[in-house]
Amino acid sequence: MSVRSSQEPHYQYTLRCDIGYLASPLHNNCDSPLESPKIFKYALEIQEFFPMFCDVLGFEVDTVNSVQFSNHTGYAHWKGQVLNSDELHELYEGLKLNKVNQYDYVLTGYTRDTSFLAMVVDIVQELKQQNSNLVYVCDPVMGDKWNGEGSMYVPKDLLPVYRDKVVPVADIITPNQFEAELLTGRKIYTEKDALEVMDMLHAMGPETVVITSSDLQAPLGNDYLIALGSHRKTKADGTRITQRIRVESPKVDAVFVGTGDLFAAMLLAWTHKHPNNLKVACEKTVSAMQHVLQRTIKSAKVQAGEGNKPNSAQLELRMVQSKKDIENPEIIVKATVL
Repeated sequence: MSVRSSQEPHYQYTLRCDIGYLASPLHNNCDSPLESPKIFKYALEIQEFFPMFCDVLGFEVDTVNSVQFSNHTGYAHWKGQVLNSDELHELYEGLKLNKVNQYDYVLTGYTRDTSFLAMVVDIVQELKQQNSNLVYVCDPVMGDKWNGEGSMYVPKDLLPVYRDKVVPVADIITPNQFEAELLTGRKIYTEKDALEVMDMLHAMGPETVVITSSDLQAPLGNDYLIALGSHRKTKADGTRITQRIRVESPKVDAVFVGTGDLFAAMLLAWTHKHPNNLKVACEKTVSAMQHVLQRTIKSAKVQAGEGNKPNSAQLELRMVQSKKDIENPEIIVKATVL
């Protein structure tokens, strides 16, 4: 998805390429869209909540589905279609013909087609030629770790496209630990390893790298999950300034779908509002996520009944109910500057 540029400075336009769902247990009713930063986005997102989220935080979003599924893949069954490069090209040409392909941000996530992913790179490069200030936020959705073992849940031939084509044109990337390891070919066993892997990712192109989750030991204890962030800027005189942070958030004993998408979307918004303060941007992002997850698990347990494990439908993220927390999150998770 991308965000279209606006004449009014407080609005952002975004182009978003992402998963579209035909139905969801939650229907998020939105007010009329704001003229805001314009986003172009493709990613694994619950289709209803991203426009609502962007509306709340002042972004106008153009959405392109990388896949169109009946429901997200956390369910036992799903049906639908995967978009390829020709279909993406046709949709983008429609935007160009109407001269509405001016964006401030591009946000991408889940896809299953290598040609689609390569076409996204071409589109990002074209959009950056039109707007040198465009920010491309990439969530390189490829896999995760379960019980310490990493596994890809997209075709393996997407990895070289992400590594060699996508990451070099990205400004912000949000891999989890496993995805960061895939992109660099380097295993992470310690925080020092993670910082070195983020340096490797910086060297590939992005100014901001956030490892959104890891299995590293948290200083606060085993009940906490570590995320690490690094923001690197090169000054006019050629010197580099790097800000590094650690965020420890309470673990929630459930398997959610869409948390990575929510993280990337909120990080885009909060880095827009705090472009030179990764600490604050991550505190607001992770705090908002904690509000959403705690509200979701509480509701899911009530629906499941005492002693029963919530199912996928009951664990759908409670986005509508969390509107105020997304718009103005109470900071309940603090970041540590490293």
